[in-house]
Amino acid sequence: MIGIWNRSLTARFVAVVLMALAISQGISFLLFTDEMGGVLLRAAKAEFLSRSASVAQVLETTPPGVQADILQASGTSYTRFWVTPSFPGDVDGWRREAKQRLAEPLPTLANLAGTESGSAEAGARQAAAPPAPLLAPQPVSTAGTAATPAAAGAPYTTWLELPAHAWPLSRAAKFMYWGDAGGMGLAVQLKDGSWLNSAFSKKMANSMWSARSLISLAVTALVLSLCAAFIARTMTKPMRRLAAAAEALGRGESVPPLEEKGPDDLRHTAVAFNLMQSRLQRFVEDRTRLLAAIGHDLRTPITSLRLRAEFVADDETREKMLDTLDELRAMTEATLAFSREQATEEVTRNVDLTALVGSLCDDLVELGHDVDCAEGPKISYRCRPDALKRAVRNLVENAVRYGERARVRLNATPQAIEIVIEDDGPGIPPDIAEKVFEPFFRMEHSRNRETGGIGLGLSISRNMVRHHGGDIILANTGHGLRATISLPHAALPGAEAKGPGRAPARAGSAGLARTPAE
Repeated sequence: MIGIWNRSLTARFVAVVLMALAISQGISFLLFTDEMGGVLLRAAKAEFLSRSASVAQVLETTPPGVQADILQASGTSYTRFWVTPSFPGDVDGWRREAKQRLAEPLPTLANLAGTESGSAEAGARQAAAPPAPLLAPQPVSTAGTAATPAAAGAPYTTWLELPAHAWPLSRAAKFMYWGDAGGMGLAVQLKDGSWLNSAFSKKMANSMWSARSLISLAVTALVLSLCAAFIARTMTKPMRRLAAAAEALGRGESVPPLEEKGPDDLRHTAVAFNLMQSRLQRFVEDRTRLLAAIGHDLRTPITSLRLRAEFVADDETREKMLDTLDELRAMTEATLAFSREQATEEVTRNVDLTALVGSLCDDLVELGHDVDCAEGPKISYRCRPDALKRAVRNLVENAVRYGERARVRLNATPQAIEIVIEDDGPGIPPDIAEKVFEPFFRMEHSRNRETGGIGLGLSISRNMVRHHGGDIILANTGHGLRATISLPHAALPGAEAKGPGRAPARAGSAGLARTPAE
């Protein structure tokens, strides 16, 4: 989970949105759950009192013979009505009666029709029978009714007075809360002296977390997550393009300008990147043209000096002057070659790196060099093959020149792809391991081009490798030098390096490095 959080902006955006939803729902639950329960209870009480008043009015305006049918037809799944000759003062007995009636199933239409014919006769017998109260009368409390149960739902144990102004019927009644399921009871005296009893029992959902609310919350969370993911991907897509373009530009590839569109922040970033790229390209082009101009302009005075040196009478002095002029000419030609290569835009493409290095070693073996290339698995890599091949060639030739032989191998590690060149030479002092990469630096102070070269080989090699996003590292091994060309996997869009994954060896470069080839 932490890994996804660190890698994906989309995951962070979705997580923040869901966290905000959860916090808002929790606060709403804390603020409104009790209020919602009170509202539901008041609404149920108002509906119960209104229905009870309506049933009382209907009973008082209809013949006694049909009252039983009216009471049965008025019942609902959570409300029952019945009539007693006197006030039900026994609260416990009334509760038991209410529970019994609420447990009975509601009559069907057929049952109501079947009992309609005998209702008049039953009513007559009931009127003739002596009054026999169902429940013994008890003292009635004169306390007024409350709007909600006491103690947050705890039932009252006696009848409360319900004033005439507190419900639709214009006479006082008796009311109480009973049971633990939101039960309510009412008793009101009819005009004929009997009492209408009403019982209500319905579990009030005093919680927001019902099945419906949970489903609604889940759907809301899903929709918000999809919207957040869409917005995050819309934001990160230009950032991914920018990262890919910056990586390609760092490897020296020609990158087309980014699209300058979208929100102001992203558009300004694309504009800044395009300006940076154009400035870098102009800087490199200006530097390359400057080097080419200097190298070209030096040819004429060098040629003129050589002609004049030919007329020097002293042979020893003449030879020294000619050697120095030849060295200047070689350095000028090397500078021109370097500038021409910088000006050449080679196409970046996927190549078999193992085959590329192997073919280079085979060519050097045919030229008589002692080069051994270890067999390895195929490694596909995106690069400029001619530039990379020249960088490897310079290192291998230096290894052969100063270390007698070169051993070449390729390693694919989780961090990078490594081309390792080792020799059997004397190595180099650690304090100049970086100086050998400077242009025209030579460890061989005699300035003899047959033994020391011009001093541009390693500089050119590192420059080419760094254009691919990598680097060259030199290190002594105790019996020679090791040069390691380290190339990042990031230079491989869509192609994976195939090879054994081993811990990277912090090695250096070839014993070659002592004096750059060229």
